[in-house]
Amino acid sequence: MAKNNSKHQSLKVKDHAVSGEVFELIQNPEYGFLETTPQPSSDKLPDYYKSEDYISHTDSKRNGFEKAYHLVRTISLKQKLKLINNVSSTEKNLLDVGCGTGDFLRVAKQNNWKVFGIEPNEQARAIANSKTENSVFDTEELLKFQVESFDVITLWHVLEHLPKLEEQIQIFKKLIKPNGTLIIAVPNYKSYDANYYKEFWAAYDVPRHLWHFNKESISKLVSKVSMQVVKTKPMYFDAFYVSLLSEKYKNGKMNFFKGIYIGLLSNLKSLSTKEVSSLIYVIKKAQNQF
Repeated sequence: MAKNNSKHQSLKVKDHAVSGEVFELIQNPEYGFLETTPQPSSDKLPDYYKSEDYISHTDSKRNGFEKAYHLVRTISLKQKLKLINNVSSTEKNLLDVGCGTGDFLRVAKQNNWKVFGIEPNEQARAIANSKTENSVFDTEELLKFQVESFDVITLWHVLEHLPKLEEQIQIFKKLIKPNGTLIIAVPNYKSYDANYYKEFWAAYDVPRHLWHFNKESISKLVSKVSMQVVKTKPMYFDAFYVSLLSEKYKNGKMNFFKGIYIGLLSNLKSLSTKEVSSLIYVIKKAQNQF
């Protein structure tokens, strides 16, 4: 991966969720994404996930904010299921990388998908396995799957967490079938809410998010391994969730009305700019690349 260049865009961002440490986001000159700098070592990185506020690992519903999160997730699960059914209506082998507590896998399994998951967090993996008849594995199992095993591989807000980015993309390419589909959902740092909240934008979530993408950087990254983005889809709910959390980081408290307003404004502006708070990328192997 190309070295960072100090002439490129940079931003200092605090870890509001766990450590309180400050990290710098530096634009990668080759791909255009922002890199969290310095990145924690592999043995230190899990420490930054040790928080009951990390909802995707706990299934907790302690307050109105977390209950709203789960309500929105229920709606999103139906949309995700519809998407994978549309891209693969006959063959149904699914791998969900970073599956958290396994709700998406459970819904897919109930709809006749043969499901597998990868989840590094032990607590979340145990919950996921209780929902999927033990179909979820630790990270090292990723390299043990047979080449071209899956019709669909999904990463729902996961790619930004993965070290060794280029190697990961290469692995996913090898695991999908020749006509298979890779689906990646990530925050978009070119969105209105990202530009509005700047260093307080909750979707930066340093240092758990190692990379911060825009549309061009995803296209460049997958083209490096002869894949291409064939479609993008907006994730409108994310603008509200991220803006509410950003309000808390910026002002020290959850300003519900202001967060909803900024989230709505971001979505409205995206109708013309196409720069939504989070985007889903539907990715295929380039023609004649197997």
